[in-house]
Amino acid sequence: MTSPSTIDPDISPDDVLVVVPTLNEAAHIRACLASLIGDGAFMAGVAIVVADGGSTDATRDIVADLARTHPSVRLIDNPGRLQSAGINAAVDRAGDRRRYLVRCDAHAVYPAGYVRQVAQALAARPEAASVAGVLDATGQGCFQRASAWVVDTPLGSGGSAHRGGRRSRWVDHGHHAGFRLEWFRRIGGYDATFSHNEDAEYDHRLGLAGGRVWLDAGLRTDYVVRPTAGALWSQYWRYGRGRARTIRKHGMRPRARQLIPVLNLIVLTACLLIAPFWPWALILPGLYLLLLAGISCAGAVALRGPCGLWAGPVLGIMHNAWGAGFLRQMAARR
Repeated sequence: MTSPSTIDPDISPDDVLVVVPTLNEAAHIRACLASLIGDGAFMAGVAIVVADGGSTDATRDIVADLARTHPSVRLIDNPGRLQSAGINAAVDRAGDRRRYLVRCDAHAVYPAGYVRQVAQALAARPEAASVAGVLDATGQGCFQRASAWVVDTPLGSGGSAHRGGRRSRWVDHGHHAGFRLEWFRRIGGYDATFSHNEDAEYDHRLGLAGGRVWLDAGLRTDYVVRPTAGALWSQYWRYGRGRARTIRKHGMRPRARQLIPVLNLIVLTACLLIAPFWPWALILPGLYLLLLAGISCAGAVALRGPCGLWAGPVLGIMHNAWGAGFLRQMAARR
């Protein structure tokens, strides 16, 4: 099967729009943009738009500073604040006469040639409306290293192909690397009210319209995971809420892997409430704790040190924050 690295279709920098949505990303945005703008002559001609949702840290100053020495970088305001709204705004402002949109994440550092590879992957597969890449989780401290390990396991990712996957194939959903702008405009872009799960919601509408998503395992990005338990909980709470919003909006049936953390949380909560009257109810929470302990041991072995012991608590946070967010959104009026 042909990979983007083995082809060289005639891609012009003028064909490509790169969008990086931001909101208080001062800790990451310089490294992200440096990995993009320092990537040879091709990137000098590619428009890189940072759509900022009103950062109150140094994000805007950093971008403005880089833009003074790199004319390809442009900072625009994103009044909608959300990533989905920012990408739509960037396409409206800078997407005329361009063929391909490459979405980049401020938390990521991109390998050499990444943007061109995404554009080449789209050019090589004219039947693909979007191309998804693979996220390889990474981090520095003990908590982040354990999080990065566990999120790429089936227990952490639910088997999502774009989390550490190794095989290129057609998928129903993936973490978008690139869009064919013709398709993006045809289905109305992102739903700008979605703070999370906007890719999955977009992919559902894309599929209904006849579009297809190609997962290219050669398009890999290092993604920096959240640094604290609280930040990780908030992230997965929002993921759960976003998935529930997608299901409610389109009347979809949840998949089994999406129901598992929800049912697990319901059962654990019920057992803890019943336990004062029927102590045997603690067996199931005990078994779940044993599972998490086993994951911690596996993490310690995989990371060759005690940092891996964080893997069990990390997995517990991911499961239960996602389940709680899902239930909260399903109970909401909209």
